[in-house]
Formats: sequence, structure tokens, C-alpha cells
Amino acid sequence: MKILHTADWHIGKKLHKHSLQPDFDLFIDWLCNCISENEVKVLLVSGDVFDLANPSSEARQQYFKALMKLKRLDCKIILTGGNHDSPTMLNAPQEVLRELDIHIIGGLPNELSECIVPIKNDKNETELLVAALPYLRDADLRTASQGNSYEDRLEALRKGIQQTFLDIAEICKSQFPEVPAIAMGHLFAAGAETSESERDIQIGNQAAFNALQFGDYYNYIALGHIHKPQRVNAATPTFYSGSPIPLSFSERTNKNRILLLDTETGWEPKSIEIPGFRELLKITGTLEKLQQKLLEFQDREGLVSLIEIEMQEENFDSNKIYELDQLVDNFKVEGYEIVKHRASFENKISGSGELYEEKQQLEDLQPLDVFQKLVDKQEEDEETRKELMSAFNEILEEVHQSKKA
Repeated sequence: MKILHTADWHIGKKLHKHSLQPDFDLFIDWLCNCISENEVKVLLVSGDVFDLANPSSEARQQYFKALMKLKRLDCKIILTGGNHDSPTMLNAPQEVLRELDIHIIGGLPNELSECIVPIKNDKNETELLVAALPYLRDADLRTASQGNSYEDRLEALRKGIQQTFLDIAEICKSQFPEVPAIAMGHLFAAGAETSESERDIQIGNQAAFNALQFGDYYNYIALGHIHKPQRVNAATPTFYSGSPIPLSFSERTNKNRILLLDTETGWEPKSIEIPGFRELLKITGTLEKLQQKLLEFQDREGLVSLIEIEMQEENFDSNKIYELDQLVDNFKVEGYEIVKHRASFENKISGSGELYEEKQQLEDLQPLDVFQKLVDKQEEDEETRKELMSAFNEILEEVHQSKKA
């Protein structure tokens, strides 16, 4: 039996206000071909189906379209909730989708046995079990008697994760003896390499779970949450499939993949690289080097490549900031777009107190003037500066109103 492991779809994700909807559509089309070519019978999606707990109507529509495309391939789909997902929202169509052989476990159910999905072969025999555990929230793992100190809470989380996996293993053993089992999980395993697009999980990742505590019952553990594909040190093959598309510029060099298991040959997965659908580029250097690099770009087709630019200069120069803004505004190459630019200087003003002459005292100045000076010196584009000033004015007005009340 062939099984595919993927995770962290993050449907509805935007990168610098650019929707990644077309990227995900291209991935699903590619995934369907991959499932068909490899005669895959089971698809595992280990959490973070959506990017937001309350996804837009467009994101929900894309989700259901993807499920219907995959269902046409006669492939059992098992999908769990992640820390980005709302268990209630994911579970809402649970009963309807189950009739289509699509199993959704949005949050930990009251009965652990409900997480176990038996996989039958052509002879209607249970050939494999999938323990489909979603993201385990604090409420799922802690009890009132487990202490209230910070260390107590972290230890309770670790023990709770371990016990949940051990408990469901015992249920599998008792109900389906001698049947191999795969576990799905959405968590941060100690030693895993993260990126900037992953939200903190289990109290800022400090409750990192030692994957050796999964035990040795499961034949394979399909993890989600960490976007960089990697193996985890555990007693049994344990892998993060990673996200199928880059979700931040820190992930631009990831080799995005899915993992293919063939139970007839063993439990070590085969990595299948996903083609890149959109380039994320980061360019750094002096103003002169940036000008040279941007001139090298030529018109191209396909999804627009997104570019981040950082000007690095030795000494602060407001004219160079202006020239950088002009360089960005005048960049017009088909198939490319600069979505973020900033300037950094080795020698720069470090604080608000240095913006004024020594004879001037900050307390003698108007708050708006001080903030304006600080904003003028920040390495932000003009639109961001305007937003900062607008936000500060709103706060200032609220302070004034509260004083009058």
C-alpha cells in the first residue's frame, strides 16, 4: 500500500499582501498527478490546512475544490488540524466528508479511539491503522492538579503529549493486534529547524517534545508544523514533510517535497521534490550593486517572482534612501515585483535622544515632533511611515480624550 505524507498547506496565506492562492492550485494539480502516477491509496495531511482560524470564503472554496480534485483519484484522505486551524471550523463538514472517505480530525475528540482510522485492503481486511492526532492544545494536555509554575506547565505539556501518543498506541494494540500503525502529529520536536513563518507553539517552542518519547510502537510518524523538510531523531522513522510551497522569504531555499511510503518495501519514505511555482528573491548590497543587479532582470512569464531588497551602506545618507525609493518605484520588469525594501547603515543614529541638540530636552518637545523625527530616521518606505504617523496620531488622540474624561 502506498501512502503520501504532506502538511502545512496554509490555504489563504498571503506574502507581503500577495495571495499564494495560484501557488497552491498549481501544487494540488501536481499532487493529483503524483498520486495517480504512484497509485497512492492514502493521503495524510498533518495539520495547518488553513493559514487563519477563520479563513476567508475564497480560502474555504479553494479547500473544498482541492478535496474534490483529490477524491476523484479514489484515494482515502486523512486530514488533521494544526495550531493555525479552528477545530470547530474544520470539523463542521466532518460527517458529510466522511461519506466521501475523507476523514477530518480538527481537534482532539473526547474519545481517543475516534482518532484511529483503519485502512482496509482489497480483501476488506484492516491492513494499516492511522492514529490521526491533531495539534494538542493546552486544555487537551493539562489538569488542575499539575501545578501552576512556568516549569510545571512546560513539563505538563511534554508529559501530556507523550501520554496521548502512548494511550492511543494502547488502543490500537488492543483493538487491532498485529496491525501496523502510523501516527500523525502537529507539534514542535526538539532539535527541529524552524523558519520565521512558523508561529510559536506550546509556549514559545520551549516545551519542545523529545521525539524519542513517541516510543517504538508506531511504524512511521508523519509530523506537521515545521515548514522545512527534515527527519527527527526518534525510535521509529519520524519526518516533517514540510510545507509544499515557500511561505516566507526565509523558506526560499527549502527543497519542498512530499514523502511517499510503500508498506511492501518498508517504512523509510521516498522524498519527491515539488517543482517551484514562484521564485522568492532577496537582493542585498550597496545602492550601486542593487542598481546593477536589477538591470540584469528580463521579462518572464508565469507567476510573478517576489523580491526583497536591502541596501547596505556604511554611513547614513538620506539621499541614498531617496535614491533607493526611486530605484524601487522605477523598477518595471514583467514577471517581477519588489515587495519590500529597506536600508541599513553601519553608522546610524541609535536613539531619540540623539536626534536633537544637547541644549534641547525631550520633555520640552511635543510628542508628535519627537515621533516624526524618529519615523524620518527609520528604514521604512513612505507608505509605512505614513501608516506609523497615522497610528501614532490615533493613540495620541485617545490619550488626550482619556485625560479629558
